[in-house]
Amino acid sequence: MAAGPPGSRIFIFPVSQPLIHMLNTIVNKARGFLLEPVETFRKSRADAPDAVLAYFLALLLVNAVLSAIVAAAFASQMPFLAGISSGVPLPVLVFFAALAGGFILTLVFAAWVHLWVYVFGGRKGIMQTVSAIVYGHTPRLLLGWIPLIGFLFTLWSLALNILGLRELQELSALKAILVIAIAVLIPLILIILAAAYFLIGSAAMTAVPSPVNAFPLQ
Repeated sequence: MAAGPPGSRIFIFPVSQPLIHMLNTIVNKARGFLLEPVETFRKSRADAPDAVLAYFLALLLVNAVLSAIVAAAFASQMPFLAGISSGVPLPVLVFFAALAGGFILTLVFAAWVHLWVYVFGGRKGIMQTVSAIVYGHTPRLLLGWIPLIGFLFTLWSLALNILGLRELQELSALKAILVIAIAVLIPLILIILAAAYFLIGSAAMTAVPSPVNAFPLQ
């Protein structure tokens, strides 16, 4: 409790020094991956799993909050969007979808990438691949929520993933590019094929004429 005017009490919630240090580390590391990615990846080779997880969760939370704010702005301008969330406020739905979905999909993607890392000779362990993917996703998590241009930061993140695999798994630049290209293109091709299959199926169903009664009533 801090001192204040007579008769008043001002409570100040203490912030622990370790928390401040952790936040400063996360901010400095994020700045490093945006401005000096190669040097920052090299300094991150010995990062412990809990440090990587803390960084990931902090950026994921930022992404979820900003995505929810954007969703709230869209919902206020287009009220019909509120109807698609089944009674749950759209910003709340977007927040938890970004938080849970981002966590699960990023780790699944890291495991999928590591399969190809191993195929191409990477032997530094899956944690280094996870670090390369998590740290490489810094632009996407911090700026990917921006409407219309968010995909550009996803492309930036993929480029950082390549640098991360080169530095942390000690792959050649060509092998790192091939790993990310294969890991992205295979699911993308499968999604396109599945979408084409369902579109063709739907078109065929609508094109079939309804049966006509061959024996009309007299």
